[in-house]
Amino acid sequence: MKVAALVSGGVDSSVVVHLLKEQGITPDIYYIRIGMEDEEGYIDCPAEEDIEITQWLARHYGCRFEEVNLHQEYWERVVSYTIDTVRRGLTPNPDVMCNKLIKFGAFVDRRGKDYDRIATGHYARVERGKWNVESGEWRVESGDRSAESGGNCSPLLPGEGPGVRQFLATALDPVKDQTDFLSQLDYDQIRRLMFPIGHLMKEEVRAIAHQAKLPSADRKDSQGICFLGKINYNDFLRRYLGEREGKIVELETGRVLGTHRGYWFHTIGQRKGLYLSGGPWFVVQKDIEANVLYVSQGYDPATAYGRLIPLAGFHYLSADLWGDFERVEVTFKIRHTPEFHRGVLRRTADGQVCIESEEPIHGIAAGQYATLYDRDAHLVVASGMITASPTLSPAGAEKEMNQL
Repeated sequence: MKVAALVSGGVDSSVVVHLLKEQGITPDIYYIRIGMEDEEGYIDCPAEEDIEITQWLARHYGCRFEEVNLHQEYWERVVSYTIDTVRRGLTPNPDVMCNKLIKFGAFVDRRGKDYDRIATGHYARVERGKWNVESGEWRVESGDRSAESGGNCSPLLPGEGPGVRQFLATALDPVKDQTDFLSQLDYDQIRRLMFPIGHLMKEEVRAIAHQAKLPSADRKDSQGICFLGKINYNDFLRRYLGEREGKIVELETGRVLGTHRGYWFHTIGQRKGLYLSGGPWFVVQKDIEANVLYVSQGYDPATAYGRLIPLAGFHYLSADLWGDFERVEVTFKIRHTPEFHRGVLRRTADGQVCIESEEPIHGIAAGQYATLYDRDAHLVVASGMITASPTLSPAGAEKEMNQL
C-alpha cells in the first residue's frame, strides 16, 4: 500500500505523518508550493518555515520528501476563479476549489497517480458501506469512526464489494469539521482519500504533537489558502479589480446612506466595513451593473434572511442516494460553521434543484456552495453552488429561480 501524505508544516498534517508511522506506514511526504502570478511574476507565499518543518518530519520518520510547484495551476484554477467570481458579483469559495482542483486535482495528475491513498490533515472521515434507498439507512462496512475502531484511524480500508462505496463523513470535532470544503470532490477523488486525524478532537491532535515533540506542536492554525491567509483579501481584490465608487442605499426607503469603493469588496450578509452611522447595517442585495449596495438596518433585519436556496451544478459525491427525487429530507450547510440546518431538497417544475429550509437562513450568498448531508448530519451526500441571494418570501425566491 503506497501512501502520499500532503504536509503543510502545520500541526494537523504533521500528526498525520506520526499516526501513519505508528500504524507501520511510511508515506512519501509532499509539500505543495502555491502562490499568485501577475505581470511582474510570481507573488510567492512565505514558505521557508513550512518547508523546514516538513523536511524535519521526513528526516525524523524516514520518509521521502518532495516539493511540488503548482504555482501555474493555482493561478489558472483558483486565483482566476476567485477574481472572475467576485467580478460577477458572487461570493467565491477558494478553499473548495483549492481542494478540488489543486490538492486532489493537479497534485494527483502530477504525482499522485501511483499511490493507493492520499493522506491529508483535513478534519473529515471516510466510511465504506451500503445505503438502503428504501429505508434511508446506512450500514457501515468499514471506516474510521473512533467508536468503532478503538481510536485507530484504520486507513487501510478493504476493497469495494458489490454495492459498497466509500463516503465522505463528518469529523468527530464539529467545530473543526471541514467536509464542506471537500464537498465538490468527485468519487474518483474520494475513494482514495485518508483522513488520519478525523476521529480526533483538535486538543487531542495538539496533545499527540506535544507527546511526539513535533516542531509544529504550538503553531497557530492556518487561516486558509495562501492569499487569504497571508495577504489581505481586500488588498488582493484592489490589486486586480481596482476601485470604483458607488452608492449605498437603504433597501426599504431608497435613501442614499453613503458610498463604497466597489461592490466586489462586499458580500451578502456582511456587516463590517460599511462605515455607516446609526447601524448596524447589513448588505442584503447588490446591483452589479449600477454598482449599488442595498442595505437594511437592525441586528436582525428580515431582508437578510431567506428560506429557498436554488442550486446549480448539483453534484453527488459518492452515489445517487435519492434517485429521481421530488422531495427529500436533508441537513445542510451554506457556510463553514459547526451548525447544520434542516430542510427539504426538491425539484421545481422546470427541473431546478433547490433546498427549502425549515427556518429562514441568514446571509445566503450566491456563489457559495451548499453542502448536503443525510438526515443524521453524518454522511456528505451532495453539493451545489447557490445561484440566488436571499429573499424573505419563498414565493419571491421561486420567482427568482424561474428567471435563472
